Amino acid sequence: MKRRHFLQFSGSTLATLGLSQLDITQQASKYTQVLAQNTGRKLALLVGINKYENGMNPLNGCVNDVLLQKNLLIHRFGFNPNDIKILIDAQATRQGILTAFEQHLINQAKPGDVVVFHFSGHGSQVVDPDKDNPDGLNSTLVPIDSGYNASGGVVQDIMGHTLFLLMYALKTDNVTVVLDSCHSGGAKRGNFVVRSRNGGSKFQVLADEFAYQKQWLKRLNLSNQDFIKLRRQGVAKGVVIASAKRDQYAADAPFNDFHAGAFTYLFTQYLWQQTANQSVNRAVVDVSRNTKTLSINSGILQDPELEVNNKINPNPAIYFTPFNTSYAEAVVTQVKGDKVELWLGGIDARSLEAFNQEAAFSAVNSRGQETGLVKLESRQGLVGQGRFVAAARGNSPIQPGTILQERIRGIPKDLTLKIGLDNSFDANTATQAQQALKAINRITPLALGQQEIQYIFGRMSQSRYQQLQKYQVKNLPVVGSWGLFLPSLDQVVVDSFGSANETLTDAVKRLQPKFKSLLATRIVKQMVGNNSTSLLKVTASIDIAGSQKIISKALPTRGISKQQDGSVTRPNKPIIQDGQIPKLSVGTRIVFNIENQESVPIYISILVIDTAGEMAIIFPNNWTDSEDAALLPAKDKRIIPGNDDGFKLTIGKPLGITEALIISSTSPLRNSLKALKEIATRGKISRGPIAPNNDEFLDITDKLLTDLDNGTRGGINVEGVQLATGVRGVDAKKLAAMAIAFEVIN
Repeated sequence: MKRRHFLQFSGSTLATLGLSQLDITQQASKYTQVLAQNTGRKLALLVGINKYENGMNPLNGCVNDVLLQKNLLIHRFGFNPNDIKILIDAQATRQGILTAFEQHLINQAKPGDVVVFHFSGHGSQVVDPDKDNPDGLNSTLVPIDSGYNASGGVVQDIMGHTLFLLMYALKTDNVTVVLDSCHSGGAKRGNFVVRSRNGGSKFQVLADEFAYQKQWLKRLNLSNQDFIKLRRQGVAKGVVIASAKRDQYAADAPFNDFHAGAFTYLFTQYLWQQTANQSVNRAVVDVSRNTKTLSINSGILQDPELEVNNKINPNPAIYFTPFNTSYAEAVVTQVKGDKVELWLGGIDARSLEAFNQEAAFSAVNSRGQETGLVKLESRQGLVGQGRFVAAARGNSPIQPGTILQERIRGIPKDLTLKIGLDNSFDANTATQAQQALKAINRITPLALGQQEIQYIFGRMSQSRYQQLQKYQVKNLPVVGSWGLFLPSLDQVVVDSFGSANETLTDAVKRLQPKFKSLLATRIVKQMVGNNSTSLLKVTASIDIAGSQKIISKALPTRGISKQQDGSVTRPNKPIIQDGQIPKLSVGTRIVFNIENQESVPIYISILVIDTAGEMAIIFPNNWTDSEDAALLPAKDKRIIPGNDDGFKLTIGKPLGITEALIISSTSPLRNSLKALKEIATRGKISRGPIAPNNDEFLDITDKLLTDLDNGTRGGINVEGVQLATGVRGVDAKKLAAMAIAFEVIN
């Protein structure tokens, strides 16, 4: 029998369906129709535990996970706040969790009601007397009072078997259980803490746990053999969503000014963004793509898993209920005069720093109509303070619960690259590294575990070399060399390590050009953020040259969803549809296919950034032409490179993840185009792609932002919002910035 993730059922559905963003956009209307019927009461129990003690690693993001789910359920799915029970830290004892599940969920839920149970905390494993799995272990939830002795013994965990019975006892089939925990062994992984406490064959649960199960078997009129048979058949009721596979880590991760479960943040943020209802299968597969994108930047790989009770509905809607409001980046939670407090749970993790001071949101009513503007004045974690600066004519003052959609992001001019210091450094080495890095402009050295970082500066030790070999990391640098790791310490940054006899000071000096390249990439990604937030109607895809096969595509779903013209064309489905990032072999020829569905011309720029952080400009590519070389006329398409461009795009090394960034703007990109022409002139290139060096890359990025800022300021000032000089604004009405990732393989 296959070993399952948490409840360890066999015969249930694992979410490996092939789904694309286009599938979701085209077919979501089916779920809107199905869900139009009224649902009953909506009940939720949310558990988050940070303050573990007695030898268990404390966590930082579990309480925030509860807030992420709470605000999503209230403001996107229409849950009544009084029907959501929350247990955090000291409240989340074994008895507290069991009692709350019984009283709040089992005793109150009626047939047809919706039930959500979310747990964020440590997971573990204990001895299973029935040996449902070959290893004889059952996975558990670890409450605050579990108790723990590293050598083994009795723990007060809640077994997966117990959770099965609690789910089985519910009188409704509309049940969703979300588990952001794992049982891969407790540890810290670079800048992350793993949500797992050590367990195994030396650990047993209290006799009370089995007595509690027997009580439920009696109440449910089930024999022990019935119980074993049922749990081996599948999930008890509804849906179970687990944050990672059985052998993977569930990361407790630092983001910009706050911590959260990597999965819970990506999952809830994704659901804020969706423009129409969809099935849970589709949601989990799409979030899986997002976790893979996170792994590109962090090194932590999480593949969420889905298990569904097929007897009732093999493909249910997410949370068994329709969206109650429009898609959003934020929601108003409090109003005092023109001052407002915001919950910013819909903002993409990669672009959080663009949502501090100077960002602005459009207030939207229940019909999706813009009713005014809110300017963000400060942000702490995902809680923002702002001001209602402009109301559309005939609209009443803003109210709590008002949905907010991105209008302006303000990217700081002094955005820095945050470099963590390897925690294996002794005090002298740490001080030396900090001083050397601090002396570099726009580099911020930080200790691990407290804040979000982009990379870790460290040395390749013998033990780390052996560990990375186990992870099958290719082309490992020599032992003793200095370089950059991803934040998990489980991957190295390509071309960042030197020789074994290099000094720390020389290594930092050698890395300065690399830092500039990585900083430029970070700035570009602040522009990109969510593919879905732009209001421009532009689509982009990467295709196999000479065929109709689409490798991957991106479209700003808000712009496309607002189309009323029935003649709008939609591309074919991608050929890669397994929830994975597409893999392209070295030597594959590709083209970009860009379509402008706007009624006005737009300016296009295509940048490709490889796994080493090196950039190439694919479009524009005619360096003797005017600024119109970057122009794509209204209602027009363009294949890049075209037959008359004089070059071909062929996939080459380095191996690893490459990202294509497609930037579309209604404003001219004069400054960046001028800088690109100067590079082409120096290289004596009249036509074709160019590859700027690291200094040029950063300069182009700055000039591109300046172009976008100029276009933004010209329009937003008319609406009563003025941007400070320390930021560069990007207007969602004037920019579509999309990313398409693919993996280069041999």
